[in-house]
Amino acid sequence: MEGVKKIEMQERETLEIVLKEILEEQQKVNKINLDQATAIGGLIIKVNSFNEKLENLKIIAPPVSTKPFEETLKKVIAEMQLTADSQPKMVTRKFQILLFPEQDAKLFYKIVFGRWLLWLTIMLFITNLYKFSINWSNNQKEIKLQNLETDRIKKRGITCIFRKAKTLNG
Repeated sequence: MEGVKKIEMQERETLEIVLKEILEEQQKVNKINLDQATAIGGLIIKVNSFNEKLENLKIIAPPVSTKPFEETLKKVIAEMQLTADSQPKMVTRKFQILLFPEQDAKLFYKIVFGRWLLWLTIMLFITNLYKFSINWSNNQKEIKLQNLETDRIKKRGITCIFRKAKTLNG
């Protein structure tokens, strides 16, 4: 039994040592927590005072004058325009034969069907009238020539008849 008591004593001693160490660690942790709490409280006070100062702070900005910037910008734009105008420009020559216009197709068709078609019909009528008048003139000439020919034949026939009558009467 003595051996058992000895073992129990040793266990108690080790248990006491372990509990003392845990107690010391717990006290250290509590002290650290208290230090942190005081530090956080100090920081909270500083932040609150900073926020109050920030709320009370009024920033008055002087009015901004943009005239110098506008003037320099105008000068730069004028210089850019001068350089762009002074540079040689690419000239592209374009030769096209278009059957239909690229733009204003409505106007084109109005001109074509409104004016050109009218003039084409008038020109066609005039050319046909000219051909008809030439044909009519040629026909009239032939009629006159045939009339002259028949008149000449008739005159010969009449003169022949008179000659025969004279010779018979004669």
